[in-house]
Amino acid sequence: MKCGIIGLPNTGKSTFFNFISNSKALSENFPFCTIEPNYGMTKVPDQRLYELKKIIQPMNSIPSEIKIVDIAGLIKGSHKGDGLGNKFLSHVRETNVIIHMIRFFNDMSVTHVEGSLNPIRDKEIIDMELQLKDLETIESRLEKITKKNKINKSINTLQKVFSFLKKGKNIRMYPFQENEKKHINDLQLLTVKPVLYVCNTDEKLNDKTHLHIKNLKKIIEMENSSLVVLSLKKNCIFYELDKVLKKAYKLLNLQSFFTIGKEEIRAWSIPNQCTAYEASSVIHTDFKKGFIRAEIIHYDDFIKYRSEEKVKKAGKIFLAGKNYLIQDGDIIRFRFNR
Repeated sequence: MKCGIIGLPNTGKSTFFNFISNSKALSENFPFCTIEPNYGMTKVPDQRLYELKKIIQPMNSIPSEIKIVDIAGLIKGSHKGDGLGNKFLSHVRETNVIIHMIRFFNDMSVTHVEGSLNPIRDKEIIDMELQLKDLETIESRLEKITKKNKINKSINTLQKVFSFLKKGKNIRMYPFQENEKKHINDLQLLTVKPVLYVCNTDEKLNDKTHLHIKNLKKIIEMENSSLVVLSLKKNCIFYELDKVLKKAYKLLNLQSFFTIGKEEIRAWSIPNQCTAYEASSVIHTDFKKGFIRAEIIHYDDFIKYRSEEKVKKAGKIFLAGKNYLIQDGDIIRFRFNR
């Protein structure tokens, strides 16, 4: 599961990537400083892991991680191959969630490819390029179906989504009916991906910036997306970065379970609606092969009683079979045949 950072050139994408992944991607004041994507892993902040650490005092604690991709800047005409064009868009296609960086800082020493600061215009440029590429993809699919001259149940859905896109709307806003989405899943369309908008501002926000943010929020709320405001120029932006990572984790439809012990406590990433049987393989494939049962403690119960022994005495440890759906924050010990 990957989050891709996109935006116009010189919005702060690579700087942001370096902050959250502790990497050293090149960050310079010229368009297309990033050509090949930069890949990194970032730790997902989780207060629950910190609380468990205070109680258990293990030798080591390991948080969940997600993959982050810093993708080259997009410009007008990218869908036609301008700039890094199709190469850029293919990298976006490989991601599950988009983190869209928008420039709100007014720094004359950092080139703006559009020549002026206008966050809504900049968002619309990116939207349009992704929409145009999606239109091209759907049109190509419809042509193939028509050439085969066969009745295809997907045609109606594709045509409706195509018309929706032509109105300048992203597919994630489309009101899909039951079973419609399956007709577009294999196309890996760009505007269907969930988006988190990140506004990179100056350290101090003036009235004009506040107005820009307010106007952008109205547009983003219509998409049912969310927005985080931060300044990469600040020395202390960790709270804002934590917000970005937590929101991205949620958009990836991931949750965490914990394994605990005196040597190590660890958070493990699994999809929502994941069974105990499926979750066991995240630790090791042998767990899944020889799965017997899972011993479950709900996080709140452990925090209340503060030890496995006391939780057990209170009757709050329970046994679960293969089909038990993991709850976010469950503390699990898997039993398996070796």
